[in-house]
Amino acid sequence: MSDDQDHQRPDGQERAGAPVPPAEPTREVSLRPGPAPGRPAEPQAGEPAWQQPGWSAPNGSGEPPAAGEQPAWQTGPAGPAPWEQSAPGAPAWEGPAWTGPAAAPQQVAPPAPQQAPQQQFVPPVPPQHAPPHLQQVPVQQPPFPGPGVPAGPPPELTSATLLRPAPEAPQRGWRRFVHRMTGGSVNPGLSPAEIAHRELLARVRTPVRGSNRIAVVSLKGGIGKTTTTCCLGLTLATHRGDRVVAVDANPDAGTLAERLTNVTDVTVRDLLANLDRISSFTDVSAYTSLAGRLQVLASDQDPAASEAFSEDEYRRVAEVLARYFNIILTDSGTGLLHSAMSGTLALADSLVVVGAPSVDGASRASKTLDWLVAHGHEELVARSVAVISSVRPRTGDVDVDLLRRHFAARCRAVVEIPYDEHLVSGGLVDLERVGAPARQAYLELAAAVADGFALPPLTRAAAAG
Repeated sequence: MSDDQDHQRPDGQERAGAPVPPAEPTREVSLRPGPAPGRPAEPQAGEPAWQQPGWSAPNGSGEPPAAGEQPAWQTGPAGPAPWEQSAPGAPAWEGPAWTGPAAAPQQVAPPAPQQAPQQQFVPPVPPQHAPPHLQQVPVQQPPFPGPGVPAGPPPELTSATLLRPAPEAPQRGWRRFVHRMTGGSVNPGLSPAEIAHRELLARVRTPVRGSNRIAVVSLKGGIGKTTTTCCLGLTLATHRGDRVVAVDANPDAGTLAERLTNVTDVTVRDLLANLDRISSFTDVSAYTSLAGRLQVLASDQDPAASEAFSEDEYRRVAEVLARYFNIILTDSGTGLLHSAMSGTLALADSLVVVGAPSVDGASRASKTLDWLVAHGHEELVARSVAVISSVRPRTGDVDVDLLRRHFAARCRAVVEIPYDEHLVSGGLVDLERVGAPARQAYLELAAAVADGFALPPLTRAAAAG
């Protein structure tokens, strides 16, 4: 054969005489779309199983298995199947043949539930035989209210609970001016001083259960005892709504009525003479004079009188007054040993002990307390209010702070009354003419005295003779 013929041979063929390698099995390439990854191809209707896409014979011949021959996918060779190997020199796009449908994942059976160990039955122990730490303490439950029964009392329907509190209008200073000029549309509120003043008034108006007797006492005259009785009585009567009476129990022609009303033609002697005819407030008021809202019962002013006001007479008068008055102020004499003083102390619910910021005035007040304690009036002294009344301007020589601390250790309260020109004149007492400092001090005194109205009844021991 010529060289031209050799050049006409197809590629891959050897010249004559060369050994010819065995022919590779013909592989049919299917143009059908392959299955999705991980999903076997669906069989085509009307075609044998060996002609389905992706199937190849075990020997690579492409022929169907002979009769009686077991398919390779049933025998399961130990090594990789021939169709799973790529032929040497095959193009890269001809990957390994399909290995058949993937085996379904094995379902693992859930573990069997473990049975709880059987507990041996133990009979219950009676409560009375159980150990102390295991015994149950019965708890008493509150009764549950039935349907329609309220759990508690209903709220009260009063003006204090139903109505919203209106803001208080100021009555002093520039706040009052602004409130009035704006017709009440602008309310600056109460100043701290006005709030304190209203708190004092609330204390002064402490309710009284029944009748309360207050005795104003002092061992020394001329230090403001009667003046204190006048101003205290006027303050209580002005700011309270109940009845207040001031009694002059001085056996030596006292001046209480002269300082308040200057009416002395009807006295306690007239009342004593007609006690059996007293059956109403109108009857008793015929023997008193009126200073503002304060009723005043004058003492006997007859210089020819030979009998002093006695303890029995004071008790009889006090019993009648207690039926018609809530507060009874008694202006006692300067001595502690006269008969009327014994009745005054025996019936008094509280005391006002008056002293002065001087050596003799302070020592006399302190000795008054000593005498009361020595005669069995310890509880009465503990409830007393000490008053330091300045009847003359201060000189600065007396340590008033030390005086205040002394009486504060022995009495329930201490009030200092400053010097006031109107009061030391000795004329009729008019609170409107009393200076603001003294008027404020008497308001504090009235509040301190009224605080005693809320105390329990006096249970002092019987006074010694």
